[in-house]
Amino acid sequence: MKKQLNPMGMLAYLAVMVVVLLLLSRVLTPAAEQQLTYAQVLEVFDAGDVRKFSLSADGELTMELYSKGEGQTVEASIGSTEQFHQDLDGLIHQQSSDGTLEDYDYPPARETINWVMILPYLVLGLALIYLIIVMVSRSNGGQNSMAKFTKANARSGNTGSRRVTFADVAGADEEKEELQEIVEFLQDPARFTRLGARIPKGILLVGPPGTGKTLLARAVAGEAGVQFLSISGSDFVELYVGVGAGRVRDLFEQAKKMAPAIIFIDEIDAVGRRRGAGLGGGHDEREQTLNQLLVEMDGFGKNEGVIVMAATNRKDILDPALLRPGRFDRQIYVGRPDWRGREAILKVHAKDKPLAEDVNLANLAKATAGFTGADLENLLNEAALLAAREKQPFLTNRNLEDAMLKVIAGPEKRSRVVNPHERRLTAIHEAGHAVVMYHLPTHDPVHQITIIPRGGAGGMTISLPADDQNYQSRNEMFEQIVSLLGGRAAEQLLLEDISTGASNDIQRATAIARDMVSKYGMSQRLGTVSYGSDGEVFIGRDYEKSKAYSEKVAGDIDEEVKIIIDQAYKRCTQLLQENLDKLQKVADNLLQNEAMDRATFETIMKED
Repeated sequence: MKKQLNPMGMLAYLAVMVVVLLLLSRVLTPAAEQQLTYAQVLEVFDAGDVRKFSLSADGELTMELYSKGEGQTVEASIGSTEQFHQDLDGLIHQQSSDGTLEDYDYPPARETINWVMILPYLVLGLALIYLIIVMVSRSNGGQNSMAKFTKANARSGNTGSRRVTFADVAGADEEKEELQEIVEFLQDPARFTRLGARIPKGILLVGPPGTGKTLLARAVAGEAGVQFLSISGSDFVELYVGVGAGRVRDLFEQAKKMAPAIIFIDEIDAVGRRRGAGLGGGHDEREQTLNQLLVEMDGFGKNEGVIVMAATNRKDILDPALLRPGRFDRQIYVGRPDWRGREAILKVHAKDKPLAEDVNLANLAKATAGFTGADLENLLNEAALLAAREKQPFLTNRNLEDAMLKVIAGPEKRSRVVNPHERRLTAIHEAGHAVVMYHLPTHDPVHQITIIPRGGAGGMTISLPADDQNYQSRNEMFEQIVSLLGGRAAEQLLLEDISTGASNDIQRATAIARDMVSKYGMSQRLGTVSYGSDGEVFIGRDYEKSKAYSEKVAGDIDEEVKIIIDQAYKRCTQLLQENLDKLQKVADNLLQNEAMDRATFETIMKED
């Protein structure tokens, strides 16, 4: 039988075979297969033991060393050829020059980019490129840059948050009737053309500031149901010559494409001023814009279905060619409302405001003669702010009274320190105004007297008209001068001195007297002749004009003004002397209470 090997013997046999094979491989392996670490590579180079070497691009290093004998090589793997160059380039060139290193072959070092040095320039260049792209895109906007400049930035439709109709416009019934005709023509033109009627090409809304001209135009847009293009007169004026005229052309081209359409130009006096009134000559940009507007409104071209509406409070400076029929066929004056109109306006603005039971809008309307729609809206807003400040749930009549005085004269300045002498001077001054007003038959009744500073005034005597008044007689103007001089005369009587507090009163009195003489022909000596007035000078129309009267007449006017002022002061002094006790009582009451209403004042004046 064959003898079987036990497992332990087999393991010993295999172990012996492995050891033998390892020894044989060690003996038979050539020296070229010896591998060095990178630290060892640095050591042999430093020792000058390298005769020849070659380095491949992928970092495989083969070296022939003096210590191994000629033809024997060793190898190493270099992780980074850049690191090899940094560590050994200088040593390799030195050993090559002195003959220690006989031959070598390795790729040159790759040039590395110093990003720290380059990065700031790169960021700056990219930023400049970005800015150029943004500027070009903004100036072009997909179009030619000049075409963008000459494009009219008109707003379509109502610019407010809701649609405005004639129901939102109060106190301008006749004006709404005139504009309602335009709305009806746009909605049903056949009814008018059958009778040979021609729609007005232009409508000019003229009136003082705050009377609702722009609101009327927005109401026309809301009622007509046609395209409505609104633009401001200042939008046409630019630094670059020719831009305004280009925008006028573009505006009318837009309107023709949308016809029937309404063009509304707010504050047209910014572009429609009288030609020759500037300092730029005939090539003034504003004049070129006006010329183009004149051509577009009534030139050789036809603007069928396009109506131009404009608003201004300076009709006197508009060019006559702009105002003629065919351009602005209809001029609608939007004046200050009467008391019924003011009541309607107050009701419109009070719709969303809770009012107390003691509020009477009709009485408030009668007490606010001369107020425009904007003034009344501001009055109610100020009253609401005062009520909110006092944490009241409703607007009371006292809130409205305080708001009215705030709108007229400014807020109270109770914190201002006034010494006793000035306080007494102010009380006597205001009492003088009030007592004189009470005894003048045609003067408005006193509404309130106060010595609390308001605005720039130390005190105030407020009179409110009983009704609206469109004209003034000579006696009314004379008595107005008398009332203005009441403060100065009271100071003279009770203090035997005068102060600068009457300076504004004297200026106003002198202006009224000069208008009576030179403007309204109320002088018996100079007769019914108007010598003009020293109003605002409009360059180009008034600057080179001389006075229409001689120096002798100018002297006569000055003398007549002084005569009127002297007569008024004499009348004022006489009234105060006759009521010296009432003057003292009113002044004492003001010193004690700081303010006096109409009822308290009239009670004092009626006492025996």
